[in-house]
Amino acid sequence: ILSFAMAATLVVPSDITIMEEKKSIGKRRLGLLEQTGLLFTAPMLHIHYSKMDRGDMRAVLAKKYDSEDTSAACNICTVRQESVRKSVVATNFMWGTAGTMTGLCWWSFRRYNYQSRLVALPFIFYGGTFVGRALGDVITFRNAEFARDRFLGSLPAKVFLSGSD
Repeated sequence: ILSFAMAATLVVPSDITIMEEKKSIGKRRLGLLEQTGLLFTAPMLHIHYSKMDRGDMRAVLAKKYDSEDTSAACNICTVRQESVRKSVVATNFMWGTAGTMTGLCWWSFRRYNYQSRLVALPFIFYGGTFVGRALGDVITFRNAEFARDRFLGSLPAKVFLSGSD
């Protein structure tokens, strides 16, 4: 007899998310650059739950921690929040630089016909995202971030809980 049992998996909060909930003392208001950075963050298709989506980033940024708590757990939570904040704010500069470079290319081709503009614009926009990502990292000091801090900021907020765990 053949049995085709499907492996049942359940999506649960990760360990770092549980620790954040435990250490948070309230809600924090998001800044303007954080809100627009979350708005410009691309949607995520979760197959393995290995990255944070827009909602998870908003949840991390909206938590408030006690500034007088010097425990290692609270330090990890604030470092993670700061890393996520830098990443979200740098997203604004990525899209802004790409749009600015595309606009300047459009303006510099003003004396040419529209076909020549349309050939150049996608390549300039795509290249502008890389330039903007580097520029955003420099402006938010994300390039000076320790590897540990960036790793904490990239930890997923949800994980699969399989039957064998």
